[in-house]
Amino acid sequence: MITKREDIRNVAIIAHVDHGKTTLVDGLLRQSGVFRANQEVQERVMDSGDIERERGITILSKNTAVNYGGVKINIVDTPGHADFGGEVERVLKMVNGVILVVDAFEGPMPQTRFVLSKAMALDLPVIVCINKIDRPGARPTEVIDEVLELLMDLGASDEQIDCPFVFASARDGISMMDPDEEGTSLKPLFETIINYIPAPEGDPDAGTQMLISTIDYNEYVGRIGVGKVDNGSIRVGQDCVIVNHHDPDTMRKVRISKLYEFEGLKRVEVEEAKIGSIVAVSGISDLHIGDTICSPEAPEAIPFQKISEPTISMTFNVNDSPLAGQDGKYVTSRHIRDRLYRELNTDVSLRVEDTDTTESFKVSGRGELHLSVLIETMRREGYEFAVSKAEVIYKYDEKGKRLEPMEECVIDVPDEFAGNVIQKLGERKGELVGMESREGGFSRLTFSIPSRGLIGYRGDFLTDTKGNGVMNTIFAGYAPYKGDIAYRKQGSLIAFEAGTAVAYGLFGAQDRGQLFIGPGEEVYAGMIVGQSGKAVDIDVNVCKTKHLTNTRSSSADEALRLTPPKIMSLEQAIEYVDTDELLEVTPNHLRLRKKILDPRLRKRAAISAAAKK
Repeated sequence: MITKREDIRNVAIIAHVDHGKTTLVDGLLRQSGVFRANQEVQERVMDSGDIERERGITILSKNTAVNYGGVKINIVDTPGHADFGGEVERVLKMVNGVILVVDAFEGPMPQTRFVLSKAMALDLPVIVCINKIDRPGARPTEVIDEVLELLMDLGASDEQIDCPFVFASARDGISMMDPDEEGTSLKPLFETIINYIPAPEGDPDAGTQMLISTIDYNEYVGRIGVGKVDNGSIRVGQDCVIVNHHDPDTMRKVRISKLYEFEGLKRVEVEEAKIGSIVAVSGISDLHIGDTICSPEAPEAIPFQKISEPTISMTFNVNDSPLAGQDGKYVTSRHIRDRLYRELNTDVSLRVEDTDTTESFKVSGRGELHLSVLIETMRREGYEFAVSKAEVIYKYDEKGKRLEPMEECVIDVPDEFAGNVIQKLGERKGELVGMESREGGFSRLTFSIPSRGLIGYRGDFLTDTKGNGVMNTIFAGYAPYKGDIAYRKQGSLIAFEAGTAVAYGLFGAQDRGQLFIGPGEEVYAGMIVGQSGKAVDIDVNVCKTKHLTNTRSSSADEALRLTPPKIMSLEQAIEYVDTDELLEVTPNHLRLRKKILDPRLRKRAAISAAAKK
C-alpha cells in the first residue's frame, strides 16, 4: 500500500551560476541549529573542494540535511554551470520538489531555463526564491513576471505556474513572502518547503527499490552510492541485486555492508532506512549511476534518463619536453591513465578513451571549464602531462552530413561595447537571434553559435568589454557544420635555443610581440615565449647575452626596460593553444610549446600540410 512519509521532505536547490544557491544552503544550515552558537563556520560551507572555494562555483552536487519543526529536510545543492549539467540532471530523481533561486537583478538566465526544464520534465513542484533583493538595482516585481513567462514557455502545468514566491537575502539569512516586508529569518522559506513540497511516498511493504543518483569516491571504502529509497526499506547485511534500466542484462548479487544517512554536513551510520530517506551505501565495488538496488524477489529497475553526451575533447599526452619530470610526482602514461579512469568513478559526463599510442588519451567533457577543472585538480595532485587544443566532437547524420554542437550564448554588456561583441562573434559564425535593452545602459544579446566558435573567445571578450560584460552559454543541440573559423590572428614567438631567459635577450624579443615569460625562466627550443605581433610564428633568442667589449658607449649602462610579461592562467593558456601546439602542465609551471620542437622538422611538416590542402 502506498503511504506518505510526513516527517521527511526531499528538495534540490537549482539556479543559474552565482545566483546564491550555496549561500542559501549556508543560511538554512545555520538557522536549523546544525552549528553550535559559537562555532566558527566558513562561508559557502558546502563548497568543500579547493577549486570550488577559489572560483566560487559548485562543481559536484552535495547532500545535506536539516531538521525543522520535527521534519527532516534533505537538501541537494547543485552546480549552476552548464559544464556540470550532468550533475543536475540526475540528482533531480532523488527529490520531490525544487527551490529555483533567481537573482533579483539579473532575472532568469540561460542556465535557469536549462535546470527548470529538467525539473518540469520530471513534473516536480517548484518554489521560486527571488534572492539578493537587497542588491542595488534589484527589481523583484519584474523578475516575477519574467519567471512566470519562462514557466509558460516551458509548458508548465497550472499547479506549477501557481507556485509560491519567496523573497530572500541569502547572505543576510532572511526571507519573506512579500518584497516590502521586513525579514528577520529564513522561517518563511522553511514553512513554504514543509507546506508546499510533497512528502515522499512509496510502499513500505514492497521489496527494496533504490536508484543510485550520485557516486562519491573515497580511498578507504571505494565507491559510495547515494540515492533515495523509493519502496520498501534497506538495511545493513541485506542481500540485494543490482539492475539497470538501460542495460537489462545487468543483474549482480551484492550485500549491503554499510548504510549512512545525512545529518547536517555529516554522514551518520544507520542500521536501516525506510521509504523517502536519502542514503549513502558503501561496500559495493562496481556501482554505477542509474543502477537500481532491489531485493532479489522482485528485481525491477527504476527508469533513468541517459546523461547528455560530451561535446568537446582534448588529448592528454605524456610530457616529453626537455624539462619533463623536473616537477611532477606522477609522470608516466600508466600514472596518467589510472588517474583519468579513476575520475570516471565520480564524473558521469566525462569520457576517457585509449588512443593508437600508449602515450596519449582522448578525454571528452561538457566544455572547456569541465576539462580545465580536471586539469587543475590533477596538477595539484602532482601529475605532469601535456594537453592539446580543445576540439569539438562532430556527429554525422544518415546522409553522412557533418553536424556540430551549437550553443545558445547570452551576453549582458554595456551598450557601447555591443557592436564589438556582435562583430567578433559574427566572425566566429555566431548568429544574433535576439537583442533587448536593459536599464542602466545595458543590452542583452542572444546568439546561436557553434561550440568551437567560443573556444578561445573569453579572453577577447573581457578585453573588448573592459571586464564589464557577462557571458553565459548553454548547449543547444547539433546543427549542420557552419564553415571554417579563423581562431587566432597572431602567431607565436618561439624560443630558438635551450637555456635561461636573460633580460638582454628578452629586451630584443619584446619588440616582436607580447612576452609570456620573464628573466630567469628556463626555456627550450620550440617553447612558446610570447605572442607575435604578426600572423606568422617568429623564432627569437631570449637566452642571448650581451657581447663584452673594451669600449663603452655613453648609453651602455642604462637599464634595459622590459615590459611586464603576460602571465597566463590555466584557462587562458587552454584558450591560446593552437592545433599545432601543446600546453605542458606541471605542478609548478604552465608552458606552451610547439608539438614539433625542431624548427626544420616543423617547417617541413607545415609545407607538407599546405600541399595536402
